[in-house]
Amino acid sequence: MKTKATILLLLMALTVRAGDEVFLQAMGKQIGAVYTAQTVDELQGVVNALDRIGQAEKGRWEPLYYGAFGCLMMATREKDAQKKDGYLDQALERVNRGLEISQDNSELLALEGFVHMLRVSVDPGSRGQRFSGMSMKAFNKAIKADPNNPRALSLMAQMQYGTAQFFGSSTSEPCGMAKKALSLFDAVKNDDALAPRWGKEMTESMVKKCNP
Repeated sequence: MKTKATILLLLMALTVRAGDEVFLQAMGKQIGAVYTAQTVDELQGVVNALDRIGQAEKGRWEPLYYGAFGCLMMATREKDAQKKDGYLDQALERVNRGLEISQDNSELLALEGFVHMLRVSVDPGSRGQRFSGMSMKAFNKAIKADPNNPRALSLMAQMQYGTAQFFGSSTSEPCGMAKKALSLFDAVKNDDALAPRWGKEMTESMVKKCNP
């Protein structure tokens, strides 16, 4: 009986491992695609694929994260305000579901702030005060959860930089934050194959603005 139990446990472990490998392969393909997609249609296809993976792996936050990221990228390519808001709604819905699975997840919180930041860009005059505050709140939570998350620092720096420029105040603080974020992109090591890698080029562009 003991031998049979041992064999059963081994078979279960192998099944779980095989399932993980399938998940990792599927996610790896779609992560690569979401980073390289050039059009809204291409991004929509990736988001649809990630949604299918998420349905099969309901306990994983990563498909929701990258699905939200894909929706955000669609929003950045859309000029129509109503359609842009629609993509941002879809992104936030996925972020919220991800946070139900992985509470206080710095990467998800950073994406939440990113959603609110893009809301401001739709109509800065009428939305600036409300969504800027929501964005900063999310970024602060993301940094509190992981002070070394370069994406959270970079996005917060961009939000602060835009606000400083709008009011004609000093940009030294956000520029310092952006430089710190840029150093963290190279310094922080993460062996998780599904960990986010985006944001360095965006941060480099901001640092150039700080050092014209």
